[in-house]
Amino acid sequence: MSQTITLDVGGMTCDGCAMNVTKAINSLEEVSNVEVSHETGKATVSYDSPNDEKIRIAIMNAGYSVDGALSPYSWSDGAVWKQSAYNTMWCLIGCSIGDFGTIAYFQFVWTDSGWSTMAIMMLAIMNGLLTSIALETVILLKQLPFQDALRTAMGMSLISMIAMEAAMNITDVVLTGGAMLTPEVVIPMWIAGFLTPWPYNYWRLKKFGVACH
Repeated sequence: MSQTITLDVGGMTCDGCAMNVTKAINSLEEVSNVEVSHETGKATVSYDSPNDEKIRIAIMNAGYSVDGALSPYSWSDGAVWKQSAYNTMWCLIGCSIGDFGTIAYFQFVWTDSGWSTMAIMMLAIMNGLLTSIALETVILLKQLPFQDALRTAMGMSLISMIAMEAAMNITDVVLTGGAMLTPEVVIPMWIAGFLTPWPYNYWRLKKFGVACH
């Protein structure tokens, strides 16, 4: 016999989050219909099983709260590590475009700028943040209108992106002595930029369900 329940889901910030919750619920065979709204924070589910606990667990395992309850926090959730790695990878690509482009401009084009290494690196960080937001917006256009995609992209964690940018640029300075791109330094910069914010991105996704990809 089909039943319908409405649950309060916490941690949803955009349509992408609502899609994540919908996908998690639809993975259950007992579910026949799902309606999720991040605006109201509600999930209405029709299901054929008399036990709705599976639905609650599926939502919490996706990183969201149900009626104020979260799944027990742990650092051993392989699915969340994988998703957070995917999120971090795309952020790294976006940041690298502006960061590397700025460094390359001063290294190969405006060679006599007179700018200090610190000034170049600060500009590289700013440009990296902008290109990361731009790339994230393009990615989110697959599931959101432009304004919502841009708003969601601008809501990405500045802590994560700044940590990524700082790690890459510090690695560059340590290995080359300045703002320089060489074949030997690019990969270490990427590794440092990826590993530095990855645990934070895992924590943010696992605890709050905040990541819209």
